[in-house]
Amino acid sequence: MALTPSPRRPLAAEATDKLRAMVHSGEWPLHHRIPAEPELMAGLGISRGTLREAVKALAHSGILEVRRGDGTYVRATSEMPGAARRMYQDHTEQHILEVRVGLDTQAARLAARNATADDVTALRGLLADRDRAWQSGDVEAWALADWGFHERVALASGNPLLFELYASFGTVFHQDLLSQQRRPGFAGLPQEGHGVLLAAIERGDGDAAVATVNRNLNTCAEWLAG
Repeated sequence: MALTPSPRRPLAAEATDKLRAMVHSGEWPLHHRIPAEPELMAGLGISRGTLREAVKALAHSGILEVRRGDGTYVRATSEMPGAARRMYQDHTEQHILEVRVGLDTQAARLAARNATADDVTALRGLLADRDRAWQSGDVEAWALADWGFHERVALASGNPLLFELYASFGTVFHQDLLSQQRRPGFAGLPQEGHGVLLAAIERGDGDAAVATVNRNLNTCAEWLAG
C-alpha cells in the first residue's frame, strides 16, 4: 500500500516560524526595526506576498508592529504580551490589581532568595530614576521607571517563566499606572512595595518582601475603591 505524502506546510506559515525564531533568539532585539522587505525576501527565498502575510500574522499576535512609512519593529518577544493586551482590555482596574497580587508576591519571595548584587544595583537605580522623574513632574518617565522596577524584581526571581508572564502584562500594567496617577489624591512615591521591598530583597527576607507587596497592593485596592 502506497503511503500518502504529508501535505507541505504553506510557505507563509514556514516564513512566520522563521521570523518568530529570529525574534525569540534575540537576533532582532526588542523595539528595534527589522530588516527591509528586499533583504528578508532574499534571505528567506520567498515572495513579497508571502513575507507580508507572515509579518501580518506576527503583527496580529503582538510580536511585530508595522509603522506606516517607518518600517516594522519588534514589539514583543512572544505572543504572550499581545494576548495579555487583548485579554485585559475589557477588564477593570480592580481585576488587573488582583492579578498583580499573585504575580508580585511570588516574584518578591523568589527575588529575596535569588537576587544577585547586579539585580540589587539595578533595582536601586530604577528607584532613583523613579524618584527623580516624579519630583520633576515627568509622569511618563516615572511610570516607566516604576514598571521597570517591578519587572526587574520579576527578573531577579530567577524563574524565567514567571518573568515572561509578568513582562507580558507590561503594557497593561503601565497604562493602568498612568490612569491611576490622573486621579485626585494619587501619591507617586510610596515606599511600600518599592524601597521597603528592595531592602527586604537585599537582606534575603522573603516573608518581609511578600508582606510589603501585600501592604502596597492592599493600599492601592482601597484607594481604587474609595
